[in-house]
Amino acid sequence: MQIAAPSVRTVQVETVVLEPTRFEDMIALIGVVESPRDAVLSAQSTGTLISQSSLGSTFRKGGTVARIDATLILAAVDQAKANLESNRARAGLAEDTYRRQEPLYADSIISALEFEQLRSNLNAARADLSQAEALVTQAEKQLENTYVRAPFNGRIEEIFAEEGEQLMPGAQIVRLVDIDNLKIRAGVPERYAIDIHEGTPVTVHFKAYGVGKRKGIISFVGSVIHPQNRSFVIEVELDNEEGTLKPEMVADVLVTRIVLENQMVLPQTSILRDENGSSVYIVDHSSGRALASRRVVIVGASFGGMTVITSGLEAAEEVIVIGQTNVSDGDAVHTVQGEV
Repeated sequence: MQIAAPSVRTVQVETVVLEPTRFEDMIALIGVVESPRDAVLSAQSTGTLISQSSLGSTFRKGGTVARIDATLILAAVDQAKANLESNRARAGLAEDTYRRQEPLYADSIISALEFEQLRSNLNAARADLSQAEALVTQAEKQLENTYVRAPFNGRIEEIFAEEGEQLMPGAQIVRLVDIDNLKIRAGVPERYAIDIHEGTPVTVHFKAYGVGKRKGIISFVGSVIHPQNRSFVIEVELDNEEGTLKPEMVADVLVTRIVLENQMVLPQTSILRDENGSSVYIVDHSSGRALASRRVVIVGASFGGMTVITSGLEAAEEVIVIGQTNVSDGDAVHTVQGEV
C-alpha cells in the first residue's frame, strides 16, 4: 500500500517587494495657537472717553483706537507755547545786548561788574528758554497721551470702557490682538532635547477645524526643562493673512527629528515580536515554490505606522505584510502584491 506524502498547506498573504526609500522620523506633539502680540490698551491720561472704536475694528500700527477729552490739555499746550515765544524773545534780546556790549567791555568803556551782569542776564534768559521748551514738550506729551494708539497691527477683540466714562491713568480700554501673524506653542519631551533646533522643519495639521496642513520651521527652542512635565517649549510662526486660524486653536504638530535616506521600511504590523526579538516572514522562491521563511530582523526608528529595518533584509526581497500571523516556516503561500 502506497502512503501519500503529507500535503503542504497554502496560505493567502499580501506582500511587498522592498525598495530603498526615504524615511522621516517625526515627533508628534499637541500645540496651541497663540498671538505673539496681544495687548490690553490702557488710558495714560485722566479724562472723559470721547471716542471709542467698535468691536472687531482693525488698525494699522499707530492708528487711533480711542480718544480722551483733551480740552484742558489743549489750553495748557497753547499757554506753554505762548510762554515759549515770550522767553525766546527775552533770550534773543539778552543775546543781542550781550554781543553789542562785549566790544565796549573790551575797550574798558563799561565796567567788569556791568558786563558780568549782562552775562548773568543772558544765562538766566537761556535757562528760562530751556525750561519753556521743556514745558511745551511736556504739554504736547500730555496731549499725545489722550490718544490711545495701536502699538501694532491688530483687531479689537474686547472692549472694557465705553464713551462717556471718566478714566484714570491705567484704566483698561480695549484688547488689541494681532491675528495676521500667529504662532504655535508646544511642549517637547526632554528626551528629544538634542534633536530639536531652531530651523527644524515642522508640519502643522488642524484636523478639528477643516484647515489644511501648514509647513513651517521652529523659530524658538526653550532652554529650560519644565520641572512638572519634563518638557521644553518650542514655537512655530504661522502666516494667517486669510484669517482662518484663531488663537487657542489646538493643532497636531509633527516635528522632523531626522531624515534617513535609502532605508528598508515596513509597516509596523508586519513585524512579529516575541521574547527572542523581532522577525518577519519573507517569501522564498529558491525551491521553485513560494514558501514562507521566517527572518530575524533588527528594527530602528518608527513613525506613522512604519518602521525602519536596520538589519536582516535586503532590497528586492518579498516580505509578507498581511497574513504573517497565519503562516509558519515552510508554508506555501499565495501572494498578492501590496504597497508599503
